[in-house]
Amino acid sequence: MNLVRAELLKVRTTSLWWGFGLLLLPLWGVSLAFNWANSTSEPPGNEVGVTVNLMTNGQFFGIMVVLLLGALMVTNEFHHQTATTTFLTTPRRELVILAKFAAAIVISLSLWAVVTLLDLIATPVVMNSLGMPLRLGVSDVWQAVALNAAAFALWAVLGVGCGVLIRSQLGATLILSVLYILGPVAVTTIFFLLGDYIPGVEKLDFLVPTVASDVMISGQDLPDGPGRWTGGAVLFAYALVTGGLGTLIIKRRDIA
Repeated sequence: MNLVRAELLKVRTTSLWWGFGLLLLPLWGVSLAFNWANSTSEPPGNEVGVTVNLMTNGQFFGIMVVLLLGALMVTNEFHHQTATTTFLTTPRRELVILAKFAAAIVISLSLWAVVTLLDLIATPVVMNSLGMPLRLGVSDVWQAVALNAAAFALWAVLGVGCGVLIRSQLGATLILSVLYILGPVAVTTIFFLLGDYIPGVEKLDFLVPTVASDVMISGQDLPDGPGRWTGGAVLFAYALVTGGLGTLIIKRRDIA
């Protein structure tokens, strides 16, 4: 617990983290405006789907923020040359990385809580403007909200693992941002084109991490798509692999 508290203290005493947190607010607003506009074209009878979409509003930018924060929790150590001191103080490096994982999860869930509270305030307003009944009493809505929390936590772990793999502060920020925003478009396009030669391959786009997140919070399982728990399993696998590789690498790599 002392190591986790130390990691959280590092976050609280660095203005960069607060900058990311404040950045999330206008991005949440942009997402709300986009989802509000899209909801106007939803057919009658899809109130649950609209409610799920609004109650998980801000996921796309939210998990991007926690991904970058997780990576920067590691890369900042190398950028500010505090990694050597950190690992000399705690020679068992895996404990340091595990503490970073735990701290990243705490931060990600805190951001999820803030975003969800904003969603809870905005959703009744939007549903009323659309003339749709609010469906907050439906279990699918709260299951989606809970799975959204899991997505935030898993992306935070993935971010820490990526930070170990990349190490450069600027490199991690640029590479992860580009991959997060443009990577899914490129991969799903490739899957779609391959569908002409390999029937059914276009349905495997849920293997892309961001698509897996969307599948997790889709609320009601799509008729021809993978289930919510499939998306969760895919995202968990990514977090497990990057987290495991990150821990293994940090144990063996020389710290300059």
